[in-house]
Amino acid sequence: MPNHTESRPDEDARRRFWTEHMERSHYLLQAMTEHPTIESGEGFASIADAAAEAGVELLFSNSKIAGDLDRIFYIRKSLIPDLLAIARDMRERGWLLKIEDGYRTQQMQTELGQKPAVFDMIVGSCRWELSGETPPLDLIRRRSTCLVANYPNRGTHTMGAAVDISVFNLDNGEEISRGKSYLEMSEYTPMNSPFISPEEQQNRREITAAMERHGFLHYPGEFWHYNKGDALYHYMAKTGKAADYGPVDWDPATNQVTPYNDVSSPLTPPAAMAAHLEAAIARLDAQ
Repeated sequence: MPNHTESRPDEDARRRFWTEHMERSHYLLQAMTEHPTIESGEGFASIADAAAEAGVELLFSNSKIAGDLDRIFYIRKSLIPDLLAIARDMRERGWLLKIEDGYRTQQMQTELGQKPAVFDMIVGSCRWELSGETPPLDLIRRRSTCLVANYPNRGTHTMGAAVDISVFNLDNGEEISRGKSYLEMSEYTPMNSPFISPEEQQNRREITAAMERHGFLHYPGEFWHYNKGDALYHYMAKTGKAADYGPVDWDPATNQVTPYNDVSSPLTPPAAMAAHLEAAIARLDAQ
């Protein structure tokens, strides 16, 4: 999380932008939940295996989710050709695509939202948003909905329909700068953040154009997140069609998917979140 303890001349503008962005994200994800989904039952495919078979070079994150859970670099099978086409297009212009994240199990998504380092970032961001005041539980719940998809029907990773990405320069191996690196959580995070340089804004636009040429739409709230075929995609693309992919449990042995029984209840209920908030405040005050 960025250092918000130092005063900057445009601090109030940064807060206003962040609050407005978070509220827009909240309403966008609410609209996503109202879009119909008819689960296709489509299985998953390995991004790494498909790339190797096609002779397409990709990079993959070697970090873990919530500290100790391996990332699952799988997505719905029919999305693989588009993802490989994106990687080929990027390579032609001297870029190398890195997959930071793919499908997440319900356990992974839940633990990510409860991980102290992540939860502290959310609480710290809310405290900064309120000019240092202790954030109320309602604000933490509202922001967690957007930042860590605390509701299954708002999280495209558990649908197997999303990838988080970074992009690197083939010539020198340096990351193509988008202002900050994955996983930034600040006023730099929204795709349209005005607090990055014109060159970094252009890089975001060009990477997004490469993704969207093959149907992976950007999520306005995060400059690294792209998805296709889920309710957010169909709502934003105004297709008028039901989504193909909803939150699913996946059996790697059989490649069978099972829709969640409950997609509208929070992964971290209010009482549990209140306990996490109390612990986070204690950690942050002790720093």
